[in-house]
Amino acid sequence: MNDVHVIAYFAGDPTRTYQLAQWLEVLEILDGVHPVALVLRDPSSAALIGSRTTLPVLVAETFPELTELYADLDAQVVLYCNNAVLNFESLVDARRLHVHINHGESDKQSMASNNAKAYDRVFVAGDAAVQRYVTGLLDFDATRLVRIGRPQLDLPRTPLLPPTERRTVLYAPTWEGDADYNDYTSIDTLGETIVRAILEVPDVRLAYKPHPKVTTSLTPAIAEAHDAIVRIVAEAARLDPDAGHTQVFSGDILAVMPGCDAMVTDVSSVGLDWLYLHTDKPIVLTDRHRDLASLLVEVPISRCADVVDETSVDTLTALLAERLAHDEHHFARIAMRHHYFDDLRVGDSTARFLDSVGELVALRERLVDGGSAAITA
Repeated sequence: MNDVHVIAYFAGDPTRTYQLAQWLEVLEILDGVHPVALVLRDPSSAALIGSRTTLPVLVAETFPELTELYADLDAQVVLYCNNAVLNFESLVDARRLHVHINHGESDKQSMASNNAKAYDRVFVAGDAAVQRYVTGLLDFDATRLVRIGRPQLDLPRTPLLPPTERRTVLYAPTWEGDADYNDYTSIDTLGETIVRAILEVPDVRLAYKPHPKVTTSLTPAIAEAHDAIVRIVAEAARLDPDAGHTQVFSGDILAVMPGCDAMVTDVSSVGLDWLYLHTDKPIVLTDRHRDLASLLVEVPISRCADVVDETSVDTLTALLAERLAHDEHHFARIAMRHHYFDDLRVGDSTARFLDSVGELVALRERLVDGGSAAITA
């Protein structure tokens, strides 16, 4: 294993493995250029990830095991897809370059974390992310930011939904987050109303695809609302079997999107993935906090979407019917796509990612060979 160039480090529990899983195909491409090994701290997470990739999966439960493993691997670069507390045990290693790659592009407050100051580089999607860090953090060195786009959006997907002559509306809510400030979910406040409203749109098929952590949530209000939505969709499917109403609890949401004509979602990476891949299709964004003025400032995609909250969700049926017939925000979404993802075409993000990692591999070699501990590139 001493030929490993890049370590992808993950310290999350099994409920968070979706964060690393979305990078696996991209890391497998990287492995063809710079050999990659996955280092996980939780054996159960390692088992889940190991079943989904051909990349080597190594486990280091304790800090001494981690330091011994790093010494054996002697990799040049370590990648991090989240801000787990145990990341700092890996960051102790000063002989490697540490890069935060996150697990999506989103306007959630957690996306511009002060933890970013601990990494040598922070890979971001585009101008919106740069502005998020520059305006959100005090005394942050913006030269650490590297704009790579979103490589996952380059990958081909086999559509998960069967074809239909109906218009398909996707409801894709996020989870409740780890703290109130990062709670953007509509599940417990608007979820049932949203689902019933979509079902009332003429000639529609509903696809319900919640965030993976919604389905395992231990928060009573979230769990109860999710169960209620499951029952509503199941009953609608029973009463109208030809409609094709469906619920998707596993698989990649990017593979659900191609079969959809419009989406209702919360502030999350899902809406921005839709903006990139399906710029020509309408999106409705929820506002849990009923603060449209703040949303328009903090969540730029809201400026090219319709927004609903508890006071306006009763208009959703008519709104969706109107947008499916007359999409008024199409040109605004084209401009906003540039704001989030620069002027990237399919394939460009992957090329930027490979080039950026390659440059850091070479930089680390120069620094070590030159006996310098400073990063000057």
